Amino acid sequence: MTRTKRRGRVWGAALVSATVVLSAGVYWFQPWKLWQDETVSEALPTATATAPSAGAAAGPQAIAQGALISHEHATTGTARLIRLPDGSRILRLENLDTSNGPDLRVWLTDAPVKEGTDGWRVFDDGKYVSLGKLKGNKGDQNYEIPAGVNLADYPSVTIWCDRFDVSFGAAALTSGAA
Repeated sequence: MTRTKRRGRVWGAALVSATVVLSAGVYWFQPWKLWQDETVSEALPTATATAPSAGAAAGPQAIAQGALISHEHATTGTARLIRLPDGSRILRLENLDTSNGPDLRVWLTDAPVKEGTDGWRVFDDGKYVSLGKLKGNKGDQNYEIPAGVNLADYPSVTIWCDRFDVSFGAAALTSGAA
């Protein structure tokens, strides 16, 4: 084999390897999401299919709420736990504004909310309940809370990037706030 053919094969193999690595990196990091906003405008559920039980409130009732603080990415808005007239509960994110990213989730968690970089990675160290994928990085959105979840066990909410194990933002939920 001539030296030129060998050199051509080495360059060809290097080009194929670089293409595979670049493709995997683009898939993993999803950089285009940095420039794409997904706005959600869900209304607060007010009516239910079943009538409220005796003594139940006629409309949605705030159980707890907290202001979202920034962690890995600038994040603002309010997280509210709400009991609906039928007894079901939702987590409502209002006026959410954060960065988009790969594999973002909404979690209720037992970890305390910490400011700054100290709070970036604490939420998967203990108990948490995933309420699903973040529907959009801006706007108002509702997440059903499973019936068996004891909210007293989960005093915090985080927007969690499951791909990179980091919090984009979080809120400590305090009761009595309307």
